[in-house]
Amino acid sequence: MASLTLNIDGELLRRARIRALQRGTSVNAVVREYLTSYAGDEAGQQGLRRFLELAERSDATSGASGRSWSRESAHER
Repeated sequence: MASLTLNIDGELLRRARIRALQRGTSVNAVVREYLTSYAGDEAGQQGLRRFLELAERSDATSGASGRSWSRESAHER
């Protein structure tokens, strides 16, 4: 894993540390999470694209008269 040095305002870092502690995490973890999101997760993006392709090709529908199943029947075992 690579290291990164940032120069930020001391007060900003203090507030970030407090907020991270309140959420049970660290500033390092928050920055890592943000950079992962910012840079993009290619595997996740590929999965989403594949799902959308499948959804577009699907002929599944609730039909003109609405769905023919109930919530209860969908959860029956």
